[in-house]
Amino acid sequence: MRPRLALAFAVMTILAGGVLLAPAAFARFATDPGPTGPDFVAPTATPSLPPPTLVAGPVSVPVEGFLAWALLDRAGGRIAGSPNSATSTNSTESMIKVWIVSDFLRRSTEAGRKPSDVRLRQASHAIRYSSDDSTEALYDLGGRQAVVRRMIKLCRLTNTRPGTVPGYVGWWSFTEMSAQDAVRLGDCVRSGRAAGPEWTDWVLEEMRNVWGTTARKDQRATRQGGRWGIIDGLPAELLDAEPVSIKNGWTSLAYDGNWHVNCLAISDRWVLAVQTRYPDERGLEYGASICADVAAQLVNPAAHRPVRP
Repeated sequence: MRPRLALAFAVMTILAGGVLLAPAAFARFATDPGPTGPDFVAPTATPSLPPPTLVAGPVSVPVEGFLAWALLDRAGGRIAGSPNSATSTNSTESMIKVWIVSDFLRRSTEAGRKPSDVRLRQASHAIRYSSDDSTEALYDLGGRQAVVRRMIKLCRLTNTRPGTVPGYVGWWSFTEMSAQDAVRLGDCVRSGRAAGPEWTDWVLEEMRNVWGTTARKDQRATRQGGRWGIIDGLPAELLDAEPVSIKNGWTSLAYDGNWHVNCLAISDRWVLAVQTRYPDERGLEYGASICADVAAQLVNPAAHRPVRP
């Protein structure tokens, strides 16, 4: 047999246990549906998990002090949270900076003015680096307590008021706000009401570029590290699927001996706020972990939740 014919014959036949199978047998095996008896169970496809997001659910985070949290579903406007999320308040600290910046930018547009490079740099530093000096300059420019009153009115806040601590009256950082009002503030920013259509994307992008950790080396006089908290409790799949903008507020206050910590995170689908107060000796890392733990427990589905040490 010539080599070419031998090769063709080999391709068209199979030796199985010494039996030569003809081409017709190939057709039978190709169309055989396999086992179909009464005891056969067909395999089912593994259902794919939906992309992770935040949904309302039970939260259990032990805290040596005060804790309140609220989650806003932006699609329906529903707010879920801890039982005290509407009634209890915390001093906002630097969390309110996102409003002070947004208020300045919106009012500039309303007045037909383009912010100068100096003012834009102050606005950026107030959010990215949590600069108190830059924030104070914009707060003065906006009329100080008038800035807070505009926030309450425009963002439809129901339990927010200027601070009344003796010696700190009129300070933006001592503004008292509930967790539910904090998510309303976040939605006010995301919806465009706070900064206006021209500047909303700019503000959200600045919030996505917040700098620094809780480490002492990042807690400086002019640059304060604020990239921690809620964002550390979110899985990579969620952060890849939807941009998240953040602004935290944190101070250890001598008048009551407590850290006052607030965490705010905004996405297209939800807004989460976590507030806590606890003894000073616990350190900032303690508050950051509380915010992260609350966020992690609200991630759905559970399979996507990060495992925290």
